[in-house]
Amino acid sequence: MTVRQPAVAGMFYPDNARELQTMVQQMLADNPAPTLTEPAKALIVPHAGLVFSGPVAAGAYNALAKYADRINRVVLLGPSHRVPFRGIAMPQSSAFQTPLGTVNLDKAAMQGLAQLPNVGFLGQAHELEHSLEVQLPFLQNVLTDFTLVPLVVGDASSQDVQNVIETFADDPHTLIVVSTDLSHYLPYETAQQTDKATIAAIENYSHKLHGEQACGCRVLNGFLPVAKKHGWDLQLLDYRNSGDTGGNRDGVVGYAAFIAQ
Repeated sequence: MTVRQPAVAGMFYPDNARELQTMVQQMLADNPAPTLTEPAKALIVPHAGLVFSGPVAAGAYNALAKYADRINRVVLLGPSHRVPFRGIAMPQSSAFQTPLGTVNLDKAAMQGLAQLPNVGFLGQAHELEHSLEVQLPFLQNVLTDFTLVPLVVGDASSQDVQNVIETFADDPHTLIVVSTDLSHYLPYETAQQTDKATIAAIENYSHKLHGEQACGCRVLNGFLPVAKKHGWDLQLLDYRNSGDTGGNRDGVVGYAAFIAQ
């Protein structure tokens, strides 16, 4: 079995298992979420270093608690930051490793996705990518037993992403996780205004987001039409930026967490 090793442990989050577990559990404890009356279909969560984006992401993961035992597969989509490529990339490994342990991949589901247009295996796209990796410690804490379908989205169309998400949209045991940050490196007040408009666009199921609004715009532009088609209600759980969570306010990164039901 080939295992994808952590790329950003020790940088985006602690590489010591005990320290990482303590950090994640504290963030979960400090950032409660409303109790759901029905299971979540999807989350939208940020993916920066955990000290900055973790408090925002934690609230969304907390919202899974009541129905966590129903989830046995997570389809995780995030943008490519390191490797330019066309389409949507799956890893060639069989598992992902974090300091908290190993997460097995759903190889059968991945083989099925490989039949879709512009979806294939490209290990290089996953080797250094952080947008998926930083979600794993939260998933390992809030879910009991699950397999992972990790997808890095490159230069892909909205339809390419929709095709993937539609594959799992009616499965009550699959959680879809969209990993994206919002604006990047704007002054604090400017970022707040920009992100407010982006959040409104997401709440209105816009499929015309661009990179200055969200680094995961291609993922969102595919996810939001599916959410609208299936009648998933989007609820904003938290919005902050790095100036709120510990960074300076000269140039901040925006973070939002949504849940879809």
